[in-house]
Amino acid sequence: MAKAITSIDFDSVVSGSAKPVLVDFWASWCGPCRALGPVVDQVAQEMSDRLDVYKCNVDDEPDLATRFRIVSIPTLILFKDGKPVHTMVGNMPKPALVSELEANL
Repeated sequence: MAKAITSIDFDSVVSGSAKPVLVDFWASWCGPCRALGPVVDQVAQEMSDRLDVYKCNVDDEPDLATRFRIVSIPTLILFKDGKPVHTMVGNMPKPALVSELEANL
């Protein structure tokens, strides 16, 4: 299951990870976000040996949403060595998400 991330721990978690990090920027009122949530949790569990997965609620963390120019949610950003390397916007089926991740890991 994806863990919550906040602006307080974001930099240390993302930069300190030995693995790539996927961050799901979402909000509780967003239907597509709620639909994608279980998919993100499945990916977090199934790819835990290769990837750390976190969720960032943009309503609770507006500074992070601004920092990463989140204008549509859900937005997923893959980080490597603390830097964003791939962005995905919108709801997607699990095979599409896994395919995007595999191509960028």
